Amino acid sequence: MTSEEKPVELLPIDIHYNKLLDWLISRRHCNHQWQASALLIREKINNAIQDMPEQEEITTLLTGTYINYFHCKRIVELLKETEKSTKNIFGRYSSQRMKDWQEIVSMYESNGVNLAEAAQMLMRNVNYEIPSLKRQIEKCQKAQQECTRKESDYASQAVEQREKFYASCKHMGIEGKRVKTELVALVKDLPAVLEGVATVCKELQPAMDYYKAFIDFTLDRSDFSVLPLLGHVVDKGNSTVYEWRTGNKPDTVEEITFNYVVEDEEVIGEQEDVEIDWGDPVLDTGGDSIDFGDDIAIEVSAEGSAIDWGAGDVTVESSSEQEGNTAKGPDAITVLDAPSTRNLFVDDLMELECFLKQRLSETKSESDFLSSSQFQNAPPSVQVSADQLTNMKNRVTDIVSQMTSNKMRELFMIRSSPRYVDRLAEQLKSVLSMSEKMEASKRLMVQKRAEALEEQRATEPKVGLIREKTKILQKQIEKEISKKYQNRPVNIMGEINTI
Repeated sequence: MTSEEKPVELLPIDIHYNKLLDWLISRRHCNHQWQASALLIREKINNAIQDMPEQEEITTLLTGTYINYFHCKRIVELLKETEKSTKNIFGRYSSQRMKDWQEIVSMYESNGVNLAEAAQMLMRNVNYEIPSLKRQIEKCQKAQQECTRKESDYASQAVEQREKFYASCKHMGIEGKRVKTELVALVKDLPAVLEGVATVCKELQPAMDYYKAFIDFTLDRSDFSVLPLLGHVVDKGNSTVYEWRTGNKPDTVEEITFNYVVEDEEVIGEQEDVEIDWGDPVLDTGGDSIDFGDDIAIEVSAEGSAIDWGAGDVTVESSSEQEGNTAKGPDAITVLDAPSTRNLFVDDLMELECFLKQRLSETKSESDFLSSSQFQNAPPSVQVSADQLTNMKNRVTDIVSQMTSNKMRELFMIRSSPRYVDRLAEQLKSVLSMSEKMEASKRLMVQKRAEALEEQRATEPKVGLIREKTKILQKQIEKEISKKYQNRPVNIMGEINTI
């Protein structure tokens, strides 16, 4: 033997783990029918483990693992200690336990069933069991990430919906604790608001005078009636429809009451760390509002029919026929409160606003020589500066904005229909309900994330345990094969070494 040649017993035997069973069968260390024998052995193992001594290592071997040939050999070694009292003078054990496990080991070693089953177990662990547990852990991690993302989304949506609820309440001028009760209470402010509008309208007298003078000059129609209802409000204030219709102030006015009965309403919980600047509950017209649906208007018949208030307890005994100088029914409503006259009032305001805008545009236009020459001979009441026009227009625009604002419209709707109050309250509460649903969904995501984390924590030790047992099994198989080849080194190769 030359110095470069190695003895056969030093040459390693390299076997890829995925070809291990085929290698064993091709070398006749086991046969193709080994699985039938393995089933019989497995049945005997299941019977044998029913009666085992209380020994810590034996209990560990039989718990949480798939018992193989090498476990059975170790059990026999341990039983030699626990069953030594049953050993007779011939060195044999009379213990049925020992007999059963010795028979199992013998059956394993017959026809190489032990190596075949161990090889299959090794391949299954590397190809399926460990990857499956790793995928389960990855799935848990992804589930946690998804739950965290959704938790954040739900939390932001919950805050957004709650802020939307309080913004809508602020827009309506209510606190938002007893929504329906607070909405109904808004009606008491409406008469004062309308009186305020009528008072401010007196500031429009110069603009109306200018409009009248302009028409008189351009059309030569001094008898032309302009802005009749606006003029009435400027002169008489927010009078009754009766005074507007007849020109006479009534001696008495039958009061129309708004008797909307609200049952006991659940108080919406106090919100911590929420500072809300309610501003003016009625006159603040800034900001957006939620869509409260179609208008519901009061219809007042000139012949004197009952006002349709919708469902609820608001009733009016109406008749336009007067007893003496008493305003009753629709005639008892103020001109800014009754829909028909209120619409005429807004029409007059918008007519005046459009006129002032047009005149302001013409006044500022330096190219309109014809217009400027036309007004050279106009009376002083018609020759108004651009600054004066701007001030007039701004006053009119402010009142138009107030009377046509969503907030004012909603006050009229609340005043006219209890059904609208119900619908508006439900829509407001539905926004808050959506916030509560988002909060519930957020809590569910927290729970699911905790469950996924718990599953991950329970699975990770299994990966470590099966990896450790697979490595032990690898060494045991290598050792058993090495015995069959005069203790030559055996290496099981492949992915098994990177698990």
